[in-house]
Formats: sequence, structure tokens, C-alpha cells
Amino acid sequence: MSNSLYDLFQTFSSANDENEVKSSLMDKSVGEYFGAQDWGINLYDSQLDLASVDVCGIKNVDLFVERFQKVRRDNNPLFSYVLKHHAPAHEEMVLPSGGWKQSKIYQNFCAYYNHEHIAIAPIVGEGDLVGAIYFARVENIPAFNNQDLANLSAISAHLSATLAKLRTPSTSSNSPLANCLTTRELQIAELVAQGLTNAEIGIQLWISKNTVKQTLKNIFRKLDVSARAQMVAKLRGIVR
Repeated sequence: MSNSLYDLFQTFSSANDENEVKSSLMDKSVGEYFGAQDWGINLYDSQLDLASVDVCGIKNVDLFVERFQKVRRDNNPLFSYVLKHHAPAHEEMVLPSGGWKQSKIYQNFCAYYNHEHIAIAPIVGEGDLVGAIYFARVENIPAFNNQDLANLSAISAHLSATLAKLRTPSTSSNSPLANCLTTRELQIAELVAQGLTNAEIGIQLWISKNTVKQTLKNIFRKLDVSARAQMVAKLRGIVR
């Protein structure tokens, strides 16, 4: 990887499935970019239980996951922060000085793997946390800083958008109405049909609420309607 994350983002955008996305994150160059000993991506189910785990730098992943799951979620202040704020964090911004090594997550898990510094970023979808990515640094390597968090935030945004796209059912139709709309317009129409607000759609697709509003105006114009309900009715059979 170069000094930019651009290549990684392009790989995300061209991925055909979630496995390709996860594989791109496991590339050695990604860990090197963040000076990480090991790193990984966790995806959660609707109950925030682990649905899948991909880790780079750990030999026995099953034992790694077993140890991790023995630590209660409420003993993991970094996870609690990411869950609450949907923003990346590292241990020094969440805990007071010296607090990391006093935490149960460090003493019962991270210390075993020499995780002296941890940074975590969220993966969100439909307004909820659907996963997280983490990077771990060993002793004698500086803690993560604000630039690292900015880079993690960018990865989080692109990754969330990619998974949202992959998890949105594709619309296949020969209808002239469907053919007159762009892929993004069909995505937004689909989410409107599911009852999401403009703000919720923006969160899921990682676009601004104003972009959603302007896109809906374009859809209304193309379909010659003036309201969301009319749009959904006209696209019945094309969107759910």
C-alpha cells in the first residue's frame, strides 16, 4: 500500500461479496500502514454477538476468539465507546492515564497478546453497529494518534458503505420505471419503501441527509410524483 488508502477504498468498491472485502483488509500492507502487530474485522448479528471473525497476525484464531468472548462486553470500554458514538477510538482517549492496563479487557485478554495499544473503528448499517475493525500495536510502539483515527474513520466510512451496498438486495427488472433510475436512486427508493427516514437512509448509505433529499427530488421528477407514498406505489413490484 502507498502512503494513501486510496487503493484499499478502490478494492472495497469493486468487491463482489463480503469475503472479498474482508480479504482486502487482511492484506499485510494494511497492518503495516497502521504499524499494527495484528488486526482484524468482526461482524455482528442483530444481538451484537460475533457472526464472523477475521484476524491477521494471530496463529490460533479459535483460541483468540474463545479468550475474547470470555471477557464480558461491559468490561470492554473501547467497544462501549464505539457502540455508543459510532466513531473510532483508541485506549488513551477513552480511559484516564494508566487506566488501560487496569482494565479487565487488558488484563484478561490483551496482555496475553501484547496488545499495548488498541484502535477500533465501527462498521454501521441501518443506523446500528454491524461490525468493527481493530488494530493492535505492541509495546515500545507509540499509541495511536489523531491522524490514525482520521484514517480509521475513512476506512470505516468506505467499509460501511460497501457492506450496505452488498447487503442491499439487487433490483432486477425490465420495467421502464426501474431502468430510468440510477442504482443509487433505486437503493434510496428501496429504503424509503422499508420506512426509513432521510436521516436513517443517510446513515446506512454514508451520505448526507441533504443528498438523500436531493436524490428523492430527482426520483419524483423522473416518476412524475410528488410524495414518497406515490413513489413507492408507482415502484410496487420493483422495490419492497
